[in-house]
Amino acid sequence: MPLPARAEVVVVGAGLAGLSVATRLVDAGRDVHVLEAAAHAGGRLATERVDGFVVDRGFQVFNTGYPRAADLDLPALDLGWFTPGAVVWDGGRAHRVVDPRRHPTAALDTLRSPLGPLPRKAAVAAFSARAGYAPVSRLLAAPETSADERLARAGVGPAARSRFFGPFLAGVLLEDRLETSSRYLDLLWRSFVRGATGLPARGIQAIGEQLAGRVGAERLHHGVRVGAVSGSSVTTDAGRVQADAVVVATDPATAAELVPAVQASAPRQVTTHYHVLPASPWPDPLIVLGTPGGHLVNSVVLTDAQPAYGPDGRALVASNSLAPTREVDVREEVARLHGVAVADLEHLTTVTVTGAQPAALPPLQLRRPVDLGGGLFVCGDHRDTPSIQGAMASGRRTAAAVLRSLRSGTPAGAA
Repeated sequence: MPLPARAEVVVVGAGLAGLSVATRLVDAGRDVHVLEAAAHAGGRLATERVDGFVVDRGFQVFNTGYPRAADLDLPALDLGWFTPGAVVWDGGRAHRVVDPRRHPTAALDTLRSPLGPLPRKAAVAAFSARAGYAPVSRLLAAPETSADERLARAGVGPAARSRFFGPFLAGVLLEDRLETSSRYLDLLWRSFVRGATGLPARGIQAIGEQLAGRVGAERLHHGVRVGAVSGSSVTTDAGRVQADAVVVATDPATAAELVPAVQASAPRQVTTHYHVLPASPWPDPLIVLGTPGGHLVNSVVLTDAQPAYGPDGRALVASNSLAPTREVDVREEVARLHGVAVADLEHLTTVTVTGAQPAALPPLQLRRPVDLGGGLFVCGDHRDTPSIQGAMASGRRTAAAVLRSLRSGTPAGAA
């Protein structure tokens, strides 16, 4: 579809934040158009097929514990589920650490796991209960420190922090020092306690595609590069569009280039190595945590959780390192984590994602302003929390701010 000369609202970027803005504006009956440089909707949530396997741009999962999961048609995503927990290696043995509330038969395995003596394991349970069920206002009012210090003050011992929380959270936060804000740790752990993690049958990109479908193909313009923005117009390589409001919903670096007043960056990165095995070596879909001194923070058989990721019954394995690594650097480690022969691993592809997500260091800045005044708005996970939840929550706030501005007919000020 050609660009219109004028639109009520122009959204720059068809990632989850921009699509979340656009769906709400469409539902409100507003004339909105979304400009996207890439050929697909969903931003960093991207998927391709490699030799018949569904390969996401890095290992990503969807968590139903995110409050903004309510914005999606979850049954339509046909999610396949991971078992809540992880495999921890110690002394040459694999130990299952599983949420006993959901899998009572695994309680004995968890009690026997190398996470310290029983009082330390009880501290893990108490931390999880508080994060999961205390009011959010209480979590945010607690003194802020690092995630590591927060766990230590909760009585979680060094064994549990180094063998379980460290590598588990490294795969989510994309940092392995647990230096992330304790407040974000609480919010993140709340989502794990209250929700389930899974993969859409068509890949993680299906989340963005679902939102894009609600916006409508006639309002989405792919392959359009934006060079400049103001509160009343957008200049692109395909022409200029006048607007009553403009929303910049790009990645942090692009947002900072288009709007110098925005200070945002995404310093975290991840390298994901995809391998194929003749069959899965595990009885259930659990993430396998990396061991101290290794390259990998985790490795997981994706097809155990979502069989649709594979074309023929073979197992698809994703292994993640925070530093750029070569496949040859991690091949033996992947085999060791899964207890298979190196020769059984067939390398499928390797993906390195730079600028994968913003950091969430203390002090955590939740709900940064999205209304910059003069009809110009900005949103993305750099305005809330570095997650699918943060991107969609930012989009929701921005849509509300845009609607207020349009109804008043004058810039609304910071929101």
